[in-house]
Order: sequence, then C-alpha cells, then structure tokens
Amino acid sequence: MGLMTFLRNRAGYILIGAIGFAIVAFLVGDAIQVGKPFWAESQKVVGSIDGEEISIDTFGPKVDQSLAQFKQQYGGSGNAQMQAMAVDNVWNGEVASILLGKEYSRLGLNVSSDELFDLMQGENPSPLIVQYFGNPQTGQLNRSDVITSLKQRAKNPQLNQQWSLLETEITKQALQQKYANLVRNSLYVTTLEANDEYLNRNKLANFKYVGLDYASIPDANVKPTEADYSDYYNANKKRFENPAETRSFEYVSFSVSPTKEDSLAVKTQVDKLAADFKTAPNDSLFAALNSDVKVPYTYLSKGKLDPAVDSVVFNLPAGSYYGPKFSGNSYKLIKVIDTRFSPDSVKASHILIDPTKLGGVDKARKLADSLKTLVQGGANFATLAKQYSVDGSKDKGGDLGTFTRGQMVPEFENAAFDGKAGDLKVVTSQFGVHLIKVEKQIGSSKVAKLAYVEKSLAASNKTKDAAYKKASAFLSEVKDNNFSELAQKNKYTVGVADKVTGSQGFAPGLDNPRQLIRDAYAADKGDVLKEIYQMDNSFVVARVTGINPKGTLPLEAVKKDIEPLVRNAVKAKQLTEKINAALQGAGNIDQVAQKLGKPVAPVQNMVFANPIIPGAAQENKLVGTVFGSQPGKLSKPVDGERGVYVFTVDGFSNPAPLANTYKQKEAMMQVAAQRSLGSAFQALQDKSKIKDNRVKFY
Repeated sequence: MGLMTFLRNRAGYILIGAIGFAIVAFLVGDAIQVGKPFWAESQKVVGSIDGEEISIDTFGPKVDQSLAQFKQQYGGSGNAQMQAMAVDNVWNGEVASILLGKEYSRLGLNVSSDELFDLMQGENPSPLIVQYFGNPQTGQLNRSDVITSLKQRAKNPQLNQQWSLLETEITKQALQQKYANLVRNSLYVTTLEANDEYLNRNKLANFKYVGLDYASIPDANVKPTEADYSDYYNANKKRFENPAETRSFEYVSFSVSPTKEDSLAVKTQVDKLAADFKTAPNDSLFAALNSDVKVPYTYLSKGKLDPAVDSVVFNLPAGSYYGPKFSGNSYKLIKVIDTRFSPDSVKASHILIDPTKLGGVDKARKLADSLKTLVQGGANFATLAKQYSVDGSKDKGGDLGTFTRGQMVPEFENAAFDGKAGDLKVVTSQFGVHLIKVEKQIGSSKVAKLAYVEKSLAASNKTKDAAYKKASAFLSEVKDNNFSELAQKNKYTVGVADKVTGSQGFAPGLDNPRQLIRDAYAADKGDVLKEIYQMDNSFVVARVTGINPKGTLPLEAVKKDIEPLVRNAVKAKQLTEKINAALQGAGNIDQVAQKLGKPVAPVQNMVFANPIIPGAAQENKLVGTVFGSQPGKLSKPVDGERGVYVFTVDGFSNPAPLANTYKQKEAMMQVAAQRSLGSAFQALQDKSKIKDNRVKFY
C-alpha cells in the first residue's frame, strides 16, 4: 500500500520527469545521429573573444600556414618554440580582428568601393599593391601590370582567389589606418604639460647627500615578519598583476647522452662507412642511403657546410676524399666530385608549360622548343610568357628576379648557373617544362659538387633504456609531497621552471617541453605528472608546484619573489632610525655625515628626467624628493632602491623660458602617437572577456 500511495502522490512529478528525459534523449539522439553531439563542439573551441568562439577547424589551418612562413623565413623543419610563435601569431591576429572589427562597427568605420578602387589601382595605392606590383629597383608602381592582372582575374580561379585575399588585407589595413588616425586625433598636449616636460628635462639641481647602503646590514641579521611581508604587498599590489595564468613545476632530468661505449660503436661504424665510401660505385646513392643529414647532390658555394670542414673541402681538387672528421656532434665524410667557378647569382625569366594540359611531357617540350625558336627569331619573350606560361610570374613577363644557388629546383638551377647571359634553355622539372632565358649573371666564385655523408654521435638503445628505467623507478616511487627529498636522496638535480604560460614553447633546461606544459595545465598544484617526457637528450619526470591565476596574485604566490625587497624594507626602517638619530641637533649635512661616519657626496646638474645618481644607482624617489624640496634645508630620510639617504639642496638652475611651445607640443604629440594605437588596443583587451584554451590543443 505504501508504494502505491507514493506512486499516486508523485505521479505528476514522475510523468514530467519522464517527458523531460525523453526530450533530452531525443535531442541527444538526434545530435548523435547527425554525428555532431552538442558537447563535441565545445571540445573544438580554442578560445572565445568577447563572446565569439574560435574553432580549431579554422584556427588550425591558420597556424599551419603561419608555421610554414616561419620555416621559410628562419629555415629548419620547425621546433617547439617556432610552433609556439606560430600559435601566438595567429591568436593575436584573431584577438585583433574580432576586437578591432567590433570597434570599427561601433564607430561606423568602413572602406567604400571608391576607396577600395583607389587603393588598388588609383592615385593612392595600398602599400601591399606597391609591394606586389612595384619595381624592386625604383620602388615605382607599374599600374599597367595591376590592371592587366585584374582583367585576367575573371578567367583564372586561382588568381581570383589571390585577389580576394589581397582585397581583404588591403581593406583591413585601411580600416586600421582610419582607426589609428581617429585615436591620434583624440590626443592633445596642454601648454602646462609642455612647460612641465621642458622643465623636467632642463631644470638642474645641485645637492649633497649622505647614504647608508642596505648592504651595510648583513642579510642574515634581518628576519622579516609576516607583517613586513603584508605591509610591502599591500603597498605594492599593482606590481603583482598577472596578465595571464601561469604554472610552475619542478623536474628531474635523466640524461640520454652517449656513453664511451656508444662513442666507440659509432666510430667503428663510421670507419667501416669510410672504407665503403671510398670504393662506392655510385657516390650520390651511397650518400643518400647512409647520411643522417641530406645535402643536395649539386654544386654548393663556400660557407654552406660546417665551418670545421668547409674551408678544407673548398681547397681540395676534384676527386679528393676527406674524413672522417668529427665536429659538432657528428662525423663528416666527403668526396669532392667536381669543382668550378660559377656566378654568385643569376637574373632569369621563364615560361612554364604544364604537360598535363598538352597531353604529356613530349608535347610540352615541343611547344617550349617552338617558343624558343620564336624568341631566337625576334619574338618578345615577355609577351609569350603572358600568353603561354602557367606560372604566377607570367604577369611580369616571366621575370623571376635575381636568385642565388639553393633557391630553385636543381634542374632549373643548373641550367641558369651553368649557361651564360643570353642563353635560352629548355629543361623539365617537377613543376613542368621550362623555357629559361638567362638575363644576367652576377659575380663569380668557386663551387663544388660533393657526395656528403654525416653520421651523428647518438646514444645507443641500451643507454636510452637505462635512462628510461631510472626515470620509471623514480616516477613509481615519488609521491606528491616528497619529490625534492627523493631526488636529493638519489643525488638527482631538481630543475625549476617558474611562471610558464600555457602557450610557451620553451622552459629552462628543457628543449621540447610542450606536452609537459600541456599536462601541467591539466593538473592541480602538487600533482606529480604521470608521464615520462622525452626530450632530445633526456627523459623527464615533473611535478606541478604552483598555479598563478590571471589577475592580482595572492601574497603566498609572490612571497618568495619579494623576499629581497621586503628584507630591504626592514633594513630601511633600521637605517632610517639611525639617520633620524644623527639628524637630532644637526644643523647641516656635514654634521649628519660626521655622526654617521659617512662622506658627503655632491651631485651637480641633476635633471628630473634622468634620476641616476653618479656612482650609485637609479634613485627615482630620492631625485623626485630633491626637486620637491627647498634649498638649504636638511631633508628627512628617504628610502631608495639601494639605501636610505638624507640630503640638502644647494640650489636650482632654471632654464630660459620655453621659446616655442608649439614645437614642444608637437614633439610630445609624436611620442604619444607612437604609443596610442597599442595603448588603445590594450584597453580594448582589458575591457573584453577573453578565454584562452590553446593549451588544450598545442
């Protein structure tokens, strides 16, 4: 009966609950059926900026593109730090795009069609148009090239896409310039401000002081109390603003450096390679199969190899063999196949023909040969390039500008550098068939074709396994609260990484820390991370020691950092008491100095804008107090950066009245204008709600 009564009384609630559950199940089921559960979308959010979410689907490709640009700019295959730079670059761009876009809309800023026309092909071209269509030597815009390219836009989908991207960037730059002008035009310098700045830089003060250095009291004699820490913290809270969340961790690194046995094994392998290399029937194939570092089998100029072998190799005749030579962390074996003198750079044009559009390489070469005959007969190469070439350079008549060795594919490079000015050459590369016109060759220096083998001195698997076992044993034994003690017991060195941001690509002592940093951001303070992290030459076990949230850091988070400053504040109190005792009954600075047993230090021609005391330090508080004092009076003690001071002002020398207030204002306006856009953007960020989840993805 009890159960039946309960069901009757609660039937309405049960029914409502059942219907609610059915609705949720229907929605979830529908979401699952279409393959996009509602919770899955939140897992794709890299961050949100003022309410607008950024998906990894759009953010990721932009990072890849940015990373590719960095690789091209700096070289290499891209490391953790370069990846972090790319992620930061894209993130900052997204923040700027969203916040500034909203600001443009709020202010009613836009770029009209007439303005865009003028920026693209009118009398006031965008710097981007000048960059792409300007003459590299004169800097002058070739407007006819712009118009020709715009006419071809409708016929070429790839060119149309490039123009669309360029229009977007031109519009973005124009809007930013309008916004910057608005911000600059809002700045104003008053006559009072101009006169104050003039006085601060030209009024001179002469004074004498006596100082007691903080170093005169041994640190061991000063024990700051909790009240001392609290007083300093409360008086300097603005210093402890944390612009972004950071984590701190400690770690033990288990080295994987090669042992003596590893070195001997590699040396034995290299000696065998050297013997085989000397008699190898195919030098280029042998090098490609056996070298840890791939050096192109083509002519190289001096300065491209390791300095330890570069100068030697380029002094050897063709047919010579050099090595094994150990330098850096690897052995080098080199055969000099050929040497010659070659141009330092070449200026060339080309017509690129796509074999797939003509039915094969043979037909493409036949067309190239026909075009070559036409040019030899007097036809204009640039005109033919615009008509037949599929390369982006066709809009410039096939002009590729001037390039050095290593910038073109080998087939193209060999044709351009091995010929002479005026040559017309037909070559086939991975991009298609080229008709090359060698316009000009510049300079001449020795080049060498080398077969190059490099073997790195690396740790053996046995050495790696031993280091990994040590790391595993430490990880299995360590607890959240005994990390340092256990490391000390095992005589392991504990490394420390403080205030690491979520997007940071480096950490002290660690060469590849991204996964470690990501896991640290998913852990709590005191947690030992459960993974053994592999760096380039070590295995690492780590523990999170601190989490500093965005905003004002609490006293405990900064206590260790401010300890020296708090100690100096305590010393300042002690030294102030000592100076106050010396001031009792003293009529001048000399009497104070005599009581303190310190010399009087004179300072001549001090300016407010440059508060550096000769032979001492930058003492802002002392100099500021000097300029606010009356001549001839003994000051009260002033606690500065390096010690506590007492002074007397001898006098001030005022400059001549400001002759040109307008010029002074203009100079101050220029300085303010340089900072204005950055300051305005920072203000927009401070007022916006920005959530950064990048650490979950990178």
